Amino acid sequence: MSEIPKKKGLGELFAPVAGFGVTFSSMFKPTVTEQYPFEKVPTKPRFHGRHQLNRYADGLEKCIGCELCAWVCPADAIYVEGSDNADLPDGGHISPGERYGSVYQINYLRCIFCGLCIEACPTRALTMGNDFELAGQTREGLIWEKDDLLAPLREGMLAAPHPMVEGTTDTDYYMGTVTGPSTDQVDWVREQRPHDPTVDSAAQAADGQNSASTGATDTPATGGTR
Repeated sequence: MSEIPKKKGLGELFAPVAGFGVTFSSMFKPTVTEQYPFEKVPTKPRFHGRHQLNRYADGLEKCIGCELCAWVCPADAIYVEGSDNADLPDGGHISPGERYGSVYQINYLRCIFCGLCIEACPTRALTMGNDFELAGQTREGLIWEKDDLLAPLREGMLAAPHPMVEGTTDTDYYMGTVTGPSTDQVDWVREQRPHDPTVDSAAQAADGQNSASTGATDTPATGGTR
């Protein structure tokens, strides 16, 4: 094995400080230190932050309790229990199809934010946002439950449980065909839960959809041959 040739002349003179070349060159460049938490710099668009369980446009949950996210998690940070929509009274649904996630927990003491869980989700129910401030005072407080992870109901959504949009299947939901609650869904919730705070806004959204559908049907065709 050949030895490293020994430097001579100026090379031998500056050898002890040659390793500081990068340090010296960086001393005269502008600093890039972020003054967190006093100055918060926006994260990158695809940053892996806090998880969120999403909903469909009519308010039904996207999670079907398949547990694929829990199986793929390398840190064993996710726990899921699935239940059957058939067990809900009067034809109500928490999510489209046969099953829904009745229990959903993420242990942020274990989570490594790798994103494998969102890749495994077949319905895009689980996504990751840009929130990263997840510190807590207790270990128990860093085990997030389903209510902590579930996306809030937007204006016009109807709180579950309630039936699926009439005449649709779970595939229609997955393909984005359902764009909001229907009048039958609103009537069902009004009968089952007359004081539900989401009924009024959902009724307005359903009426708006009906008006738009009627207008599109009644609008005469234009153009054609002269």
